[in-house]
Amino acid sequence: MGQQVHQHTLGNGLVLLAERMDHVRSVAVNFLIPAGAAFDPEGQFGIANVLAELLTRGAGERDSRQLSLALDNLGVDHSESAGVVNLRLGGSALARNLLPLLDIYADIILRPRLPEEELEPVQALAVQDIESLEDSPQGKVMVELHRRYYPVPLNKDRRGRVEDLETLTIDAVRAQYRKYVRPNQAIISVAGNVEWEPLKARVEKLFGEWEPGEVAELVPLPHEPQSAHLHKDSAQTQIAFAYPSVAITHPDYFAARAAEGVLSGGMSARLFMEVREKHGLCYSVGVRHESFRDRGAMVGYAGTGPDRAQKTLDLTIAELRKLKDGVTDDEIDRVKAGLKSSLIMAEESTGARASSIAGDWYFLGRVRSFDEIQSAIDSLTPSAVMAHLDRHPVRDVTLVTLGQNPLTIPV
Repeated sequence: MGQQVHQHTLGNGLVLLAERMDHVRSVAVNFLIPAGAAFDPEGQFGIANVLAELLTRGAGERDSRQLSLALDNLGVDHSESAGVVNLRLGGSALARNLLPLLDIYADIILRPRLPEEELEPVQALAVQDIESLEDSPQGKVMVELHRRYYPVPLNKDRRGRVEDLETLTIDAVRAQYRKYVRPNQAIISVAGNVEWEPLKARVEKLFGEWEPGEVAELVPLPHEPQSAHLHKDSAQTQIAFAYPSVAITHPDYFAARAAEGVLSGGMSARLFMEVREKHGLCYSVGVRHESFRDRGAMVGYAGTGPDRAQKTLDLTIAELRKLKDGVTDDEIDRVKAGLKSSLIMAEESTGARASSIAGDWYFLGRVRSFDEIQSAIDSLTPSAVMAHLDRHPVRDVTLVTLGQNPLTIPV
């Protein structure tokens, strides 16, 4: 596809990645900084989320309003968020505005004001986000599943805890910023109509003096996943489950993605057809593959009524286990078409490409070419998926339910 990704590592450890996309007139910039929720100290759960919001509440010579106006004047569509591992900041704009956009982000990342007067409204928004889970039972059960399935600190939810958020001080937020917002293992990725040499020179000028700090290492604690039932007198039962799969670094990764697609890739997928359409047991059912650097999981969800909940779970697990007995050529062809469609759409979106090349570098330490990914997709066959399922069967299922009655995992 004529793809070329440039890479440059600054002396302070910051990695710059860029892919030129000749067919677009826009550009997207993505900053990935290892300062996410997993690094929240005990008693300060949610601090990464608060920090992500405060970073754009004034920086450098600009206060909060002036900073927003500067971004708007460049036509920047921007976002800031805290994930489990990384803070992610970035925006997209016309390609001619790339260098002034980088100037603004240098202020945001290196010289944020983190104003004390903005802390209280940010705290209030964060608390509202947690409280809104009470009106989103699906969201709540998934948060609880992740908390029980993954080890500390990978199980932390970005929203944090109300009691911790309410006692956060601006000094604590500033200390968290100083400790973790460092160039070590941070990534800047750029995709769009971009010239490499001017970009590299500007990044060196803006970020070359960013002082490195201690390398933040995530060491998951020993952990045994635990199933649980959360009682709620509700007309619905929320079912969430997870079981081990492979990480994105594993040779079986695309076979695992293919298994996900056969089970849950659209209205012709097995779970939708068997559990929802054929038996009419639930209004929603599906699975998705999740990956950290060192582990992967298949995570599933179903929502139904209390009287149909156990049967929904039984049939869902049965379909998962039955997959190893046979996958058809038609199913694999459908999955391959879906994966290739996603690949092509990503090629046409500057935001998707900037995010993708940063993700590749974070997970793999390199950027995969389109040809490499397409070759991996093309090599998928029923036998390859069956071999993967033989090596990685459905086992050690962790179940979290929310509703009137607890359920049991079928033997």
